Amino acid sequence: MTTHLQGSLFDQADQVRLGALDGIRRTVLGSGAWIDVLPGWLKGSDALFEQLAVGVPWRAERRTMYDQVVDVPRLLCFYGRDDTLPHPVLDEAREALTAHYGAELREPFTTAGLCLYRDGRDSVAWHGDRTGRGAREDTMVAILSVGAPRDLLLRPARGGDSVRRPLGHGDLVVMGGSCQRTWEHCVPKTTRAAGPRISVQFRPHGVR
Repeated sequence: MTTHLQGSLFDQADQVRLGALDGIRRTVLGSGAWIDVLPGWLKGSDALFEQLAVGVPWRAERRTMYDQVVDVPRLLCFYGRDDTLPHPVLDEAREALTAHYGAELREPFTTAGLCLYRDGRDSVAWHGDRTGRGAREDTMVAILSVGAPRDLLLRPARGGDSVRRPLGHGDLVVMGGSCQRTWEHCVPKTTRAAGPRISVQFRPHGVR
């Protein structure tokens, strides 16, 4: 796969490594939902992007929407709880997140879903991760972003103002509490020049 990433001037590390999670900051959204954000959790994120872009077995999907079969506007790869992740730092990230949030989440992060947004035309529509237990239980979804920044938007499921968080170059966001039931999130298309981005979504078992 051919991608062209404009690297970050602030992340020139050759070694791919995680920072500490003690600098994470929580924002309470309301209705029992919250998000935690930590910019630059992963150092050497541009190097990781390049390795994942060529090393992950990306696949294109088609889905039925409004009585039509359409292309999913991003490439996907899913790793279950017993699958080998495509880079050791992702195992480290999953373990670190489980250790940090274990007392609050009361279970480990087990799966990893990867999405490749090739340019500004790729996107994900408004949704909550409500397939499985996320439809009825509080849970967490942790997203590690590498590559060029893209906006993550969140809004109340019943309507209201949206919250915008640009994510890329090793940033971490964790959506928790009732966020998957009472809020929605999306990565919108953009007409601005946008480089490629990969998001890695860590979830507990049974949450999709």
